[in-house]
Amino acid sequence: MVLTALILGFLLSFIFQNVLSVIRILFFVFILLIVVDFLLLFLSKGNIHAERILPDKLSNGDDNPIEIKLANKYLFKITATLIDELPFQFQKRDFGLNSEIKSGSTKSYSYKVRPTERGVYSFGSLNVFASSPLGLLSKKFTFDTSKEIPVYPSFLQLRKYDLIAFTNRLFEYGLKKIRRIGHTMEFEQIKDYIQGDDIRNINWKATAKKGQLMVNQFQDEKSQPIYSVIDKGRVMKMPFDELSLLDYAINATLVISNIALKKNDKAGMFSFSNSIENRVAAERRSSQMNLILETLYNLETNFVESDFSRLYIDIKRNLNQRSLILLYTNFETLDALNRQLPYLQAISKQHLLVVIFFENTELLEFADKKAESTQQIFEQTIAEKFIYEKKLIVNELRKYGIQTILTKPENLTINTINKYLEIKARGLI
Repeated sequence: MVLTALILGFLLSFIFQNVLSVIRILFFVFILLIVVDFLLLFLSKGNIHAERILPDKLSNGDDNPIEIKLANKYLFKITATLIDELPFQFQKRDFGLNSEIKSGSTKSYSYKVRPTERGVYSFGSLNVFASSPLGLLSKKFTFDTSKEIPVYPSFLQLRKYDLIAFTNRLFEYGLKKIRRIGHTMEFEQIKDYIQGDDIRNINWKATAKKGQLMVNQFQDEKSQPIYSVIDKGRVMKMPFDELSLLDYAINATLVISNIALKKNDKAGMFSFSNSIENRVAAERRSSQMNLILETLYNLETNFVESDFSRLYIDIKRNLNQRSLILLYTNFETLDALNRQLPYLQAISKQHLLVVIFFENTELLEFADKKAESTQQIFEQTIAEKFIYEKKLIVNELRKYGIQTILTKPENLTINTINKYLEIKARGLI
């Protein structure tokens, strides 16, 4: 027994001494690798260069692409962790990108940001943590790429509708084809045929002379004033999909103003609550869209109850020519409409008034859910009452000959365009 114990003690002592030796060797190798990694990252020739490429402005409510270029000027491949300091409005503090970059090469990264409010957004620095193939240490590179970018109303939406109109693909986006009746046109010029032109306007003499299809281009005999009037009272602060109703109205105003100008009408706008503000007179000048864009950029809710009597007085005093007035507002109850109905009736006697207000999509979704308790049945009944009241508002307005659009916020632009095209086709303005 004693001999066995001595042998076991000797073996354990031998193993312990060898383990310590192995640990010392491994520790030495580890320290050596750290030194080598330090020399590679901090003392060898080479570095990292990063650049963020930003647009001049961002489009509100849309996905805006941001590009970052990262160049590896080391003599070896690196693993890079890139952390971009995004504006506080996005509420993202853990945004990062990881990638491997070969020696002497440049890699591009892209991501998208979706702003949901207008104003100035401040991008901070770019931070890059670079690691060698050993991966034991990281060297931090900070690039001062701070820049302030304004967020404007949705000019990307404007470009989209501009493009689909040019390529004659309106129907894919829910825009209706409406036959024009009762309108008069005057000859403007002969031009080259492009896809989408009416083949009935082909000028065969000019085609034979030039050897390619030529068409006659016509325009309306006169331009009509088209005013977008935006209610910026507290009822327009309600949020849907992170955007307020005011921002949906602003984005739609930008698009419909552009289309009106393309249709040779005069586009203008103003806002109201307890006073009339942000006025842009309806014109067809080349700078009109830029003027409207800048005006919409500065438009904010003022959280007061809107004064429709002041709106009526201002329209009566300042709009002498019969105009199409697209009024963006919101009514939740029939009582709320009835308080303002006399002023809307008075406006509609002198102008073609279109009242545009919004469906409550959250109530619609809630009412469609299956009720599982008596309490939920009661709540859904209340929700259905409010939904039905919106339809009563539409009927009440139409009873007095006032055009209406009741729309989900996301469909506002398309439905407004359709209404404008319908009014033009019917020769109502």
